[in-house]
Amino acid sequence: MSLDHLSFSNKFYQLGEQFFSIVNPTPVREPYFIHINEQLAQLLGIDTPLRQDNTSLSVLSGQQGLATQPPLASVYAGHQFGGYSPQLGDGRALLLAQVNTKEGLFDIQLKGAGKTPYSRFGDGRAVLRSSIREYLGSEAMYHLGIPTTRALCLVGSKEPVMREQ
Repeated sequence: MSLDHLSFSNKFYQLGEQFFSIVNPTPVREPYFIHINEQLAQLLGIDTPLRQDNTSLSVLSGQQGLATQPPLASVYAGHQFGGYSPQLGDGRALLLAQVNTKEGLFDIQLKGAGKTPYSRFGDGRAVLRSSIREYLGSEAMYHLGIPTTRALCLVGSKEPVMREQ
């Protein structure tokens, strides 16, 4: 089964519009897979190698959506810059869908998918060095038995992302 054949849902839509904003990803130019977490793909029920599946690359790079609800950026409250803020949100991540597995509910999310209403002054993109660091850290935590998020893949592009001058 490939990514586009999984059974998706999205429980965020049941919460109401005060908990999310519908946002389409900003596609990247000439996307390509840098790394695929084959172990996680199998856990999700994806048995078609992602590298051989053009639909998966299109979806996981923001070029194409899933045939479910539109993507969303979640909204939440919390403390930021030393004070309480009643409305924060995902500034560069979009929830595409959720999939049920034998280990529970997993979110399929794009990180670095472009601007959202919560991006503040950022471009909504993710640089490769930070993405690799997050990927390695989350896999180490998972294999140590510490609950964490996990990344299905790292996608690159010919599009530059600039951070420091």
